[in-house]
Amino acid sequence: MKTKVRKALTVTQEQFEEAMQRYAEAERREAEIGKAIEMEVNEVLSKYEDERLCLSQGKQIAFGIARIYCSENKNALFGKRRSVGTMHGVAGFRLGTPALRLQKGANWSMVLAALKEKLPEYVRTTEEPAKAMLLADRNTEKVAPVLMELGLQVVQDDLFYIETGKAA
Repeated sequence: MKTKVRKALTVTQEQFEEAMQRYAEAERREAEIGKAIEMEVNEVLSKYEDERLCLSQGKQIAFGIARIYCSENKNALFGKRRSVGTMHGVAGFRLGTPALRLQKGANWSMVLAALKEKLPEYVRTTEEPAKAMLLADRNTEKVAPVLMELGLQVVQDDLFYIETGKAA
């Protein structure tokens, strides 16, 4: 096995001072360039700020109009599919995340009492319904038939969306 012996590099005071000067000059120039870039970016951002704000507001208004139209014509437009295409994009409804909602006349205290009796493993030790577990097991033979008795129903809201055909 060979071992390499490194010779110590000797740097003079003059070389050290020169290196420090080069380093300081490079750092100063980097800072100047950074400031110049920041100023130019801010200039461009402010140039388009008003137009971007107007476009954003216009999109919100158009989104609302499209959502109202699709909601009012939901049965006709979305009989088989959950989206409708146009020359300019696609609009439709997506199912939201499943959530437990109380049925009329039910409250969480009643649900908790019924859960303790019928599905005690779905009661947290903090004495509250284990909603996530109930949602996860909502289609099982054990939980599905009991949900209504507990005063619960599983609902999923329709969420409206628009996807535009983006230019490449």
